[in-house]
Amino acid sequence: MSLKQTITMGDIAALAKVSKPTVSRALNDSPLVNPETKKHVLSIARQYGYAVNRNAQKLRHKNTDTIGVSIDFGSHRENHISDPFILELLAGVSEALGNLNQDLLLCAPRHNDTDSLYHIYSSRGADGFIFLGQGHRMDMLDEFASTGAPFVVWGAPTKNTDYCVVGSDNLAGGQMAGRYFLERGRRNFLFIGDISHSEIYWRYKGLQQAVEESGAPVALNHIALNNFSYESAFDAADGYLNTADSRPDAVLAYSDTAAMAFIRLLADRGLKVPEDVSVVGYNDIPAASYFSPRITTVRQDTYQAGKLLVSKLMQILDNENPKSGTIKTELIVRDT
Repeated sequence: MSLKQTITMGDIAALAKVSKPTVSRALNDSPLVNPETKKHVLSIARQYGYAVNRNAQKLRHKNTDTIGVSIDFGSHRENHISDPFILELLAGVSEALGNLNQDLLLCAPRHNDTDSLYHIYSSRGADGFIFLGQGHRMDMLDEFASTGAPFVVWGAPTKNTDYCVVGSDNLAGGQMAGRYFLERGRRNFLFIGDISHSEIYWRYKGLQQAVEESGAPVALNHIALNNFSYESAFDAADGYLNTADSRPDAVLAYSDTAAMAFIRLLADRGLKVPEDVSVVGYNDIPAASYFSPRITTVRQDTYQAGKLLVSKLMQILDNENPKSGTIKTELIVRDT
């Protein structure tokens, strides 16, 4: 057979000396086909340049095998994703979807409203959605839940939401950081982050609880940020230090990126970490262990998070009603 001819599934079946249904199952990695046959069929398909037309295949089935992913672009400066954690989380979701042979459709910033997302769903652009971050779009998520479209959210689970939320134990993360500071005799705490975000609020609340439970005479202050960028953290912290009555000796930042900004600011002012100020970040992005000094941080397992988000959504697509889930956090002690 000439390689220039268009080869069909029937041709592959004849060459492999199996039926067309067997070829179809082998190409779709069905467990109904034994490994030897599957390997034989795939070898012939590759030899003759045959590829499955997945778009045509999707049209023949009820599901599209595509999941829409919506990032909380509004929490980032000018929609630019500058915090690596969200990209790590996206990678975790992508890997988990890939393991299930699902495609990923990344929704554009201007398509992150109820009407646009529901149009994607109703026009069979996606079987369901994963929202990475609640941010300030809680009202939109409540509205989208009323449409009946299947979705899960990475954020902070609460008793009042009508949808499935997966998140880390932010309260415990804040508590661990607070106890770490107390063990080192720190008494002037500063939290950096926008606590109008549910996830960040519970990190602050955990820090606050650690202080209250200790009974120690500790001051706790807070810096609000406009967005998730390095620049926002640096500028806000600079303004705070310029006007504060006293310098903090312990800082919990909502992210590793914000921790890096504060450490840089302290260095510019001739202060040392951790000698003068203890700093704890959040997320344990890859750069945290290579930054100088290496950042002590609260780890969130993005691989586990992605796997759980995808698992919960698949349950919803199977007409189940999964409960919200929480992954553990862990304090990673390094140099700061």
